Amino acid sequence: MRSPDASLTGDDGFLETEDRGLTYPWGARTPEVGELIAIADGIGWVRIPMPGSLGHINCWVIDDAPSGALTIVDSGIRLPDCRAAWEALFAGPLEGRKVTRLIATHMHPDHIGLMGWLAERDGAPLHMTRQEWLTAKFVIADVQEAVPAAVLDFRRAAGWTEEQVAESAKEGWGRLRHVIHHMPHGYVRMEEGEILPLGDGQSWRVVVGSGHSPEHACLYNEAANILISGDQILPKISSNVSLGASEPMANPLGDWLASIDKLLGVLPEDVLVLPAHGEPFRGAHERLKALKTEHLERLDALVVHCAEAPRGGGLLPHPVQPRDWRQPSRACNR
Repeated sequence: MRSPDASLTGDDGFLETEDRGLTYPWGARTPEVGELIAIADGIGWVRIPMPGSLGHINCWVIDDAPSGALTIVDSGIRLPDCRAAWEALFAGPLEGRKVTRLIATHMHPDHIGLMGWLAERDGAPLHMTRQEWLTAKFVIADVQEAVPAAVLDFRRAAGWTEEQVAESAKEGWGRLRHVIHHMPHGYVRMEEGEILPLGDGQSWRVVVGSGHSPEHACLYNEAANILISGDQILPKISSNVSLGASEPMANPLGDWLASIDKLLGVLPEDVLVLPAHGEPFRGAHERLKALKTEHLERLDALVVHCAEAPRGGGLLPHPVQPRDWRQPSRACNR
């Protein structure tokens, strides 16, 4: 068995790089399957493989020294390769360590897919925000033989052709249950502003964002100046912000933009961001402003696109010359 802190001790042997205003302290270095890279004393970075274009999810291991116990943040999908990656970690750098707390930033399958399995392994409780927990339980339980008629009508209202609607109906409804291990019966609620005592004398504050998911929890360690951002801030891709048929009158993009403004007010510019996808980076304000600008420019494109003729859902023309958002939009006031 390794000493409790041996696998989570910092290493300064990485080559820092910069790209598009962001600084990557570990450069292109990423953990291999079964490997843990120390981010700071007591904070480890592991990478769980995923199918599809993303290819991975970053998960974070916090050492609750001196007890030797561990907190794990996010899990990967319920797939053999993901489970095998965790088993390699428990046979390697995490050998002999007991997991006593699990944290899910939000309810998407790549973040909770193996939480139930990890919980069963050591009896660790699962911590989530209430909206994420309830939405996860709803999504897992909502299994039907056919796609609900309301969902098909929602797609038609968005401009889908009857051929597209018919093709989508073949996919069925409730497939997410296949990539999420049976969740624990109960959970421990996290709330905005709550202070979690994780690690050796460290405090992490829950900072909630929304738009990508209902009540996404980021974890901010002010003393160490580190943020576990989940999908709320990603360095190279924009998180999915989608309107769903279950709440067709919602405004997820408005929630997303409000969350960006909130994070700009909460986080220092030089915070080290630990994202769920991509590499740890500094430059949070630069990235948040870029995400906001991109969405606002696309809204401008949407105004122009819809002014030309009646439109349904679909891809917008690109590029479109954005207007100056410092000036009011008459189109948006109609």
